[in-house]
Amino acid sequence: MLRGKKILIGVCGSIAAYKTAVLIRLLKKEGAEVQVIMTHSALDFITPLTLSTLSKNPVLMEFHSTTSGEWNSHVDLGLWADLFLIAPASANTISKMASGFCDNLLLASYLSSKCPVYIAPAMDLDMYKHPATVNNLNQLRSFGNVIIDADHGELASGLIGEGRMAEPESLVDTIINHFKKKKSILI
Repeated sequence: MLRGKKILIGVCGSIAAYKTAVLIRLLKKEGAEVQVIMTHSALDFITPLTLSTLSKNPVLMEFHSTTSGEWNSHVDLGLWADLFLIAPASANTISKMASGFCDNLLLASYLSSKCPVYIAPAMDLDMYKHPATVNNLNQLRSFGNVIIDADHGELASGLIGEGRMAEPESLVDTIINHFKKKKSILI
């Protein structure tokens, strides 16, 4: 169903980043092309080697390579993608996106994107329910982004509640449904 679709994945610093490996594998099985951008804090949870191996593309984190000088154009990334999924989306990145802050390649690519943007929050219960986070998610919705609500369940802190990133299978279903709706509109 996703054959030839170009999916840009943004990975933020969250324990849920381990789910991104499964997500990428599932997207590739569906025939999608996948490009990954990581924030520096995501490195605490998953390696670029893992995501690069699964996506079959280099993982990007910097605006340019310090060794070759090659530029990783946030504009080109934003134009390349048919859909941009930020999963996991941390409270920090969500806050920056809502305010237009731009201090890394993921955020610059977000601000340059011409495609639909889907955001899968992942954080602890109190962070997810905090009025600032709720306001930021509402702000992102008002920009036309799609928020994939966090799941209820056991969190890394040991608490039980909302805040778990949606499961990779659910995220893939959401992406497939997006393209199905888009296709039915064109028919």
